[in-house]
Amino acid sequence: MASGSRPEVRRFAALVGVVVALDLLTKLVAERVLPRTAGIPVLGDAVQLRLVFNEGAAFGLNVGEHSRWIFMGLSVTAIVVLGSMLRSTRPDDRLRFYALAAICAGALGNLIDRIRSPRGVVDFLDIGVGALRWPTFNVADMAVTCGAVALALSLWGEGKKGAGDTARAPSPGAAPPSSA
Repeated sequence: MASGSRPEVRRFAALVGVVVALDLLTKLVAERVLPRTAGIPVLGDAVQLRLVFNEGAAFGLNVGEHSRWIFMGLSVTAIVVLGSMLRSTRPDDRLRFYALAAICAGALGNLIDRIRSPRGVVDFLDIGVGALRWPTFNVADMAVTCGAVALALSLWGEGKKGAGDTARAPSPGAAPPSSA
């Protein structure tokens, strides 16, 4: 993103704000409404609402008693890196722009949870069949996941485009193509 692109910065902040607000609102509702033990079926056993406090990171990754502080530091670092990537994003690369906003919003939403409570991040979406369950997640996790996929697609597209440009460009010092 070129410097001086104020509309893009405001749009980025608005997108992050909307996702963070939705994440926090759904987590607050989950904490007040959902029981801690039994899930509430939404689509039978396949989709349930179940309150879980995750002290670790994605998929319950835990690095011991200092997990909360370690993952807070990693979240802050990720947000700084995302900001750097945003500054270097071309104004016409909307996919990367939205990807970075989603990842940043998800990281910020879960960081706020880690700051506000030693119990950990509030997760409440439980998907699976019988004993085969995906780890319980939340809106912030969905934003990070969707944003990461979109960012990978954006980077892949840029790589393909760059490779195509390199394939067409003559190498330095190469003889011009003959007309024969």
